[in-house]
Amino acid sequence: MIRYVIKRVLWIPITLWLVATLMFFMTHLVPGSAVRMLLGPHTSEAQIEKVTAEYGLDKPLLTQYWAYLGDLAKGDFGKSIVTRRPVLKELVTYLPATIELTLFSLSLIIVFGILLGVVAAVHRNSPLDVFARGIAVGGVALPQFWLGLMFILVFSYYLGWFPMGGRLSLTLTPPHRITGLYVLDSLLTGNWRVLGNALLHLLIPGITLALTNLSTTTAMVRSSMLKTLGEDYTLMARAYGHSAVKVNYVYALKNSLISAVSVIGLTTGYLLGGAVLVETVFDWPGMGLFAATSILHVDYAPVIGVAIFIAIVYAVVNLVTDLLYALLDPRIRY
Repeated sequence: MIRYVIKRVLWIPITLWLVATLMFFMTHLVPGSAVRMLLGPHTSEAQIEKVTAEYGLDKPLLTQYWAYLGDLAKGDFGKSIVTRRPVLKELVTYLPATIELTLFSLSLIIVFGILLGVVAAVHRNSPLDVFARGIAVGGVALPQFWLGLMFILVFSYYLGWFPMGGRLSLTLTPPHRITGLYVLDSLLTGNWRVLGNALLHLLIPGITLALTNLSTTTAMVRSSMLKTLGEDYTLMARAYGHSAVKVNYVYALKNSLISAVSVIGLTTGYLLGGAVLVETVFDWPGMGLFAATSILHVDYAPVIGVAIFIAIVYAVVNLVTDLLYALLDPRIRY
C-alpha cells in the first residue's frame, strides 16, 4: 500500500504538468488580445506594446511557456491582465463560493443518489424503479444551462420563491469571514438572517448541479445492490428469517456502498468542472464564473490557473477515494 501511494503521489506533478502544458498552448491559440480588449480600441500602439511587454507577451511562445513553468514551480500562477492581481489571490477569493456550491451539490448526490439506487434495486421493475431511474436519467439528459434557466424562470421569475442569482441579497452584509462559506460562517456566528438568505441563494444552483450528476451514483448503487441481493450470504440471511429491512438496508446496502465510493470521488471532479456553467447562469461568484469571465476577456493566466486547481483537486480526491476503497474492501490491498 505504501508503494502504491508513493507511485500515485509521484504521478500528480506529471499530471499537473500535462494539464498546464495543454491549457497554455490551447489558450494561446485562441484569437484575440487581452491587452487590446483591456485598453480599448482607441489606445495607441505604443501603449499596447508597453503593456504587452510588461506581461511578457511580446516574447516567443516557447519562451513564455518555459517562463510560465518556472513561475508555476515556485507557486506563481501568473497575473491577471484584467484585474492586475496575482491569479493565486483571485483563486483564493473565489474558491470558497465554489467549495460551498460543490459540497452542497455533493451532499444532495450522496443522499438522493444512494436513496434512489436502493429503492430502484429493492423494488426492481416496479413503478418505483421506473420513477427512480427516470429522475436520474432525466437529470443527466438535460443540459445544465437550460435546466438552470428553467429553474430561474419558474421558481424565481414566475413564483418568486428564490432569488435569481448571487450568494446573498444586496441589502445584507456577508457574515464575518471564518471559512468563506456563507452558510457555515453564518452558523458559527449565529447570524440566522444571513443563514436563511444564503440557503435560499444556494438551493437552486445546488439542485441544478446535483441533478445533472445524479445518474452515475444512482446507477452504480442500483447495479451493486442488485448484485449483492443475489449473493449467497444475502439469501442465507433471508432463509434464517431476518426481516427484509435488515437484509436490504444492513447486509446488502453496506456492501453495495463500497463500489459507490469510487463513483462519488469521480463525481467531485465532475462537479468542479460543471460549476463553470452553473455559476455563470446563476451569477455565482466562484471559480467557474471567474474562468468564464476570463475566457471572454482572453485572459490566459486565470483560465490556466483554474484548470490546474481543478486538476489538483481531482488528483487528490481520486487518490483518497482509492485508499478508502482499499480500506473498505481488504481484497483490494492484495
